Amino acid sequence: MKKYISIAAVALTGVMAVSCSGNKEKADNAADKQETVPTVKVETVHSQIVDQVGQYTATVEPELINNISSSMPTRIKQILVDEGQRVSAGQRVVVLDDVNTVSYEAQVDNARANLKNVQLNYDRAVELFKIGGGTKQQVDQMEIQLINAKNALTTAERTLRNVRENTVLTSPISGVVTARNYDPGDLTAQLPILTVARVQPLKVVINVSESDLPKVRKGMPALIKFDTYGDEEFQGTVTTVMPTVDAQSRTFGVEVTMPNANGKILPGMFGRVSLNLGKADRVVVPDKAVVKQTGSGNHYVYVYNSDGTVSYNKVELGQRLGDTYELISGVESGAQVVTVGQARLANGAKVKLAK
Repeated sequence: MKKYISIAAVALTGVMAVSCSGNKEKADNAADKQETVPTVKVETVHSQIVDQVGQYTATVEPELINNISSSMPTRIKQILVDEGQRVSAGQRVVVLDDVNTVSYEAQVDNARANLKNVQLNYDRAVELFKIGGGTKQQVDQMEIQLINAKNALTTAERTLRNVRENTVLTSPISGVVTARNYDPGDLTAQLPILTVARVQPLKVVINVSESDLPKVRKGMPALIKFDTYGDEEFQGTVTTVMPTVDAQSRTFGVEVTMPNANGKILPGMFGRVSLNLGKADRVVVPDKAVVKQTGSGNHYVYVYNSDGTVSYNKVELGQRLGDTYELISGVESGAQVVTVGQARLANGAKVKLAK
């Protein structure tokens, strides 16, 4: 009898052990399931008034360009400035060979001598006519010759003056030499010898979309930055809004004029222009809530729902505002967005909130 009781006890002990083991396994599975629910942190987002700042890539152009050339093909004797050098209005920049001056001086001398002879012949004809030794027709003919001789001298003197003036060329404007097309000894041709660009003030040219165009007005202020000068800001003013659209880009050209008294900015530089296009009521989210989808360029935000799940909302980003982003669309004001724990999430996933 004792033997049977002992066997029964052992069996009961085995059953209890199996039962306890099964309960522990169920508890462990439940714990595992509990642990697989991702824990996230959320923040409530709200709308606020945001300045609508348009940012545009800009190209710098000179306010005025002047080409310096000779009036006729001439050999260059000296070029007194180099490309990139600053010049003042009236400054001597080119000296041309004066070999042509000699021939034009000879033409003036010949014209002057001819006028002297014609004048003597005219005076003689007049005296002869007075004493009856000539005719009125002869006097009239000599008068015509005298007028022609005077005109010939005037023309020769003007040509010589132009040649002399063009022997030394000066810059008509203050600016920067942006092109030098010849060297001393070259014979001038169609290209200008030098090009001088006025860089005070400067034109900064941008292209504005059709949607932004109604908000851009002549006279509105602009902030300009250049890569060369980092975060340094320069002031400008919108001076021209082109009335026609570019057929390819579907944008409108806008010119911003900026002072450049110290000459820091040069034609050809690239920059960025910011224009304040008004204000708008926008939802603003922390930058750490924004998830960029790999390979697509799209941006998303996980929104926490009242049933404990998250929605994977595609958003359109506006401006970056410090450590936040302006949203054009995708999230409503008052929503709770996930800021920590997005790596383990998917659309519709169940989550628990961190305490």
